Amino acid sequence: MQELDSFEIIPEAPQAPNGVPRSAWFRARRRSAWYRIYSALLVVLDGAAVALASFTAITSLDQSRAGFERELGLFNLIAYLLLPLGWVVVLWAHGCYDRRYLGSGTDEFKRVVRASWTMMAVVSFLALVFKANLSRLAVAVALVGGLVYVLVVRYGARKLLYFARGHGLATHRMLLLGTLPEAMEVLTAINRSPEAGLVPVGIHATEGYTARRKEPPVPVFAGRDVVSLVRELGADTIAFCGSASAEPGELRRLAWQLEGTGVDLVVAPQLTDIAGPRVHIRPVEGLPLLYVEEPTLSGLSWLVKNLIDRLVALVGLVLLLPLFIVIAIAIRVSDPGPVFFRQARVGREGRTFRVWKFRTMYTDAEDRIAELQDLNETDGLLFKIRNDPRVFPVGKFLRATSLDELPQFINVLLGEMSLVGPRPLPAEDGDFLGDVRRRLLVRPGITGLWQVSGRSDLSWDDAVRLDLYYVDNWSLMLDLHTMWRTIGVVLRGKGAY
Repeated sequence: MQELDSFEIIPEAPQAPNGVPRSAWFRARRRSAWYRIYSALLVVLDGAAVALASFTAITSLDQSRAGFERELGLFNLIAYLLLPLGWVVVLWAHGCYDRRYLGSGTDEFKRVVRASWTMMAVVSFLALVFKANLSRLAVAVALVGGLVYVLVVRYGARKLLYFARGHGLATHRMLLLGTLPEAMEVLTAINRSPEAGLVPVGIHATEGYTARRKEPPVPVFAGRDVVSLVRELGADTIAFCGSASAEPGELRRLAWQLEGTGVDLVVAPQLTDIAGPRVHIRPVEGLPLLYVEEPTLSGLSWLVKNLIDRLVALVGLVLLLPLFIVIAIAIRVSDPGPVFFRQARVGREGRTFRVWKFRTMYTDAEDRIAELQDLNETDGLLFKIRNDPRVFPVGKFLRATSLDELPQFINVLLGEMSLVGPRPLPAEDGDFLGDVRRRLLVRPGITGLWQVSGRSDLSWDDAVRLDLYYVDNWSLMLDLHTMWRTIGVVLRGKGAY
């Protein structure tokens, strides 16, 4: 295969390699070795997790063996073999070992929860049919413990998979098929999430292209037979990007050609950064129509979000009051002046408010911005310097640990901010134009996707993209997941300066 040195499109070879017919050399592929190993590992871990749940119930409750005092062998067989085996079967029936749901997203965990509820119903039904004299508390502990333990081992297995993918293992080699701009957009989105294990290995350009300032990081081909190109590149996934073809039947014919090969065919529509519940497929007379729903920024879930915000802010302020006093004393000792830093920020629907933060800079920091402008390490509306001389020593510690953000609980309690939301920007930067204005549909947050994805290390474009993704795809689950990820980011101190 010829690599691109000057962004040259590689034309099609006149015939298949060595003149051999494609049907003879493109054989059916086996499942990836990593998937077989990983799914087998999950089976073992799931079974062990349920057995551990049974052990927990038995050892923690004296009445756990009620009804089986004379048949301990049968009891142990059910608790340590039949229950784990049945649980694994139910997990399999719910698609919990399907490679489409393993390694990324929340579908895997949702299916585990649904399978566990099914298992609880099955156990309850069998106990009723056979009129088993069981300890209800012991059964409840075993079943709930099974759910919790399976989720924990699944989370640990996913972290192990991410570690392997970080070292180039357990990945899918993907060929992008479409116009060059569409393929590059999909490639950029894929590269933002290495945990997904998708590795672009080439682009098959379906139309002409114009010169670009940046060359694609993978080879670009044109006029090639897609199936033979897949074999040549060793790809196991084809991504149909946007309007990859003007012929309605080409995608269907490509799917026919890939039958029995083990190569995945995915369609990447022009809906980047729109995901999850907002996208639905509704077939009409055999035509799959992709519906994009409006973002949900009201309703019961939004009310629950507001209640959680106020409750957590109130409890947080009460519990953190002693820490606030210690921080206030440290700031006053380090640099005489106010304890808090108040700055006008833009909130929901363009309303301005004054944010509460612990002061981390010397009192003349605002007057020194002009002389430090050339040292700015970010772009857009952001101003950040990694080793900012305006920050006093205690302030550096507060920033590294994000303790300077805690007073924003006051803004949350007042309804000016949320626990999770877009990054609050200074009001003096003027009117926000274009896509940036869309972030004003929701309240800014103490934490958000920008914080868990790099914080100050992000470019302005990446920060805006993450904020817009949050607005378009908000959900309670996304909020909870973001807050969970925030804990790890704060402990590592990544991007905090």
